[in-house]
Amino acid sequence: MPEEHDKSDTYAKIGVVGAGAWGSALALTASLAGRSVSLWARESDVVDSIRNTGVNERFLPGVKLPDRVQPTHDLADTVRSDVVLLVAPAQHLRSTLETLAPLLAPATPLVLCAKGIERGTGLLLTEIAAELAPQAQPAILSGPSFARDVAHGLPTAVTVAARIDIAMRLQATLGHAQFRPYASDDLVGVALGGAAKNVFAIGCGVADGLGLGESARAALLARSFAELIRLGEAMGGRAETFMGLSGLGDLVLTATSVSSRNFAFGQKLGRGANLSDLSAPGAPLAEGVETAPALVARARRHGVEMPIAEAVAAVLGGALPATKALEKLMARPLKPE
Repeated sequence: MPEEHDKSDTYAKIGVVGAGAWGSALALTASLAGRSVSLWARESDVVDSIRNTGVNERFLPGVKLPDRVQPTHDLADTVRSDVVLLVAPAQHLRSTLETLAPLLAPATPLVLCAKGIERGTGLLLTEIAAELAPQAQPAILSGPSFARDVAHGLPTAVTVAARIDIAMRLQATLGHAQFRPYASDDLVGVALGGAAKNVFAIGCGVADGLGLGESARAALLARSFAELIRLGEAMGGRAETFMGLSGLGDLVLTATSVSSRNFAFGQKLGRGANLSDLSAPGAPLAEGVETAPALVARARRHGVEMPIAEAVAAVLGGALPATKALEKLMARPLKPE
C-alpha cells in the first residue's frame, strides 16, 4: 500500500463542469476542503440562482454553496483549472468532451464523475476520455454516494482512481472530515464497478417490485457481484477493487435503496409500470437503462457469461417480460458456485 500522501501537496483551483445535483455537491465538497471552485452550468437560471442566493434552486434546493464556489457560463475559464471534474451523464460524455477537450491544457487531471458504459461502442468512460482527450491525465471518481448525502455533510467514502501519484494528490485535495476519498490506480475496475452496479440495481428493483422477497434480492446481489468480478478481471481490473467502495460498496447502496434512481426504476417496472413512461422526457435518469445492452455486449466481446445482466437487458429491451426474468434465471442448469 502507498504511504499517506503529503496533504500540503494539493490542487488549488477545481473546475466542475456540470451543475446538476452531483456536480453542485462535489463543488461544495471541494470548497469545504479549502479549494476555490469554478462551477460551470449550461442553464442561465442555475448560474443566476447561485450568484444571487448561493443556492442551486433547480438541482440542489436548500443547500447553501460557499463563496468559494463561483458559478459561470464560461466553460474555458472552468477548464483552465488545476483539476477538472467532469459531471456529464455517461451517454453525453462524448459530445461534452468534443467541446471541452480543445480547451484542456496538457497533463490536466480530468476526473470523470458519472457512471456508465457508452451504448453503441461499449466503451468505459475512461476509454472515451482517452480517445477524445489524450493530453489529459485520466481519473475517475466513484463509490457509494448520493448527492444529497454529500451536500448535507453526511459521512461519505468514495474511490478516486488515476495514476497513483495523481490519485493521492486528488485524495488530499478533495478529502475533508465528512468526505473520504480512497486512492487507486485501477481505472478499469473503478469505471466498470460504477457502471455495472446500475444494471444490477435495476434487476434488484424489479425483484422487489414483483414482491419476490429479500432472499431473492440477496441472491441477485451475490450473483451480480460474481458477474461483475468475472468481467472485471477479464478486462484487466483487479479483484480487490471490486471488493471495495467502487464495487461492492456502490452495488449494495444502489441495489437496496429506494433513493437510488436505478433501483426505483426497476421497482416501478416490477410493479407493472410501462417502460416508455418510465423513460419519458423529464423522468429521473436511470443510467442503467442505457448501460445494460452495452454491458452485455462488452461481456460477450470478452467471452464472459453474465446471465443476470442479460436478463435485465432483455427486460429493458422488451424481449422478456419482467415476470419471466427470474423464472428464466432459476431454470438455468445447476452448477458449483
